[in-house]
Amino acid sequence: MEVTTALVQKLAHLARLHFTEEEMQHYTTDLQNMVSFVEQLNKVDTTNVEPILHMGDAVNALREDVVEGSANREDALKNAPSTDGVFFKVPKVIKK
Repeated sequence: MEVTTALVQKLAHLARLHFTEEEMQHYTTDLQNMVSFVEQLNKVDTTNVEPILHMGDAVNALREDVVEGSANREDALKNAPSTDGVFFKVPKVIKK
């Protein structure tokens, strides 16, 4: 695949980006290098290579989902700076 200045201009337009002529030339070269690298990778014979999902050996250490107790209302409101005894009171942030 050939990356041309016209293609980069079209992509820039779609992404609402504006480039100088120097930047346009730079990005055209960079994109062509990326496409060439991917084309090179496509030529590699991977017939006996198993696909991998992760690059490392790390495995998620998941725990059992267990329902535990939670704080009651009185304990939850103990450290509140302002409360009416039932709810937290916070400063108004939306003005009408």
